[in-house]
Amino acid sequence: MQVNEVAKLLSITSDTVRFYTRAGLLTPQVNPDNGYKDFSPSDINRLKFILAARSLGFSIDDVREIFARTDHQHSACGLVRDIINQRLEETEARFRDMVALRNRMIAAAKIWNEMEDQCPTNESICHLIETFTEDEAHEQH
Repeated sequence: MQVNEVAKLLSITSDTVRFYTRAGLLTPQVNPDNGYKDFSPSDINRLKFILAARSLGFSIDDVREIFARTDHQHSACGLVRDIINQRLEETEARFRDMVALRNRMIAAAKIWNEMEDQCPTNESICHLIETFTEDEAHEQH
């Protein structure tokens, strides 16, 4: 199959297929007659795996590491478990950070909606941001 056929089959763009090929995760054969890359059923299975792994937060380097094991007929299950647990911890930390940011934004909006507008001066660009403190954010919750 050629790039466009693979893309259509998997409902992705041709650029996505090319990206993972350039990244070295797919190794299609080059047709000597026309110079086009021909993707095998194995390439398509690898691409399906890549898409599934990426949808779960696995990085390209993670996928590379998984393939390094499976290409030598070794199980990657332990590695996959370790990676997903690490990604879950990272996601939880980002989630907590985003919740904290959201709370600061809510507090700022509530305070700022009650404040008068002011023109900039030599000492101030926008008093809303410059006078907002973490203490105010905590007082609002």
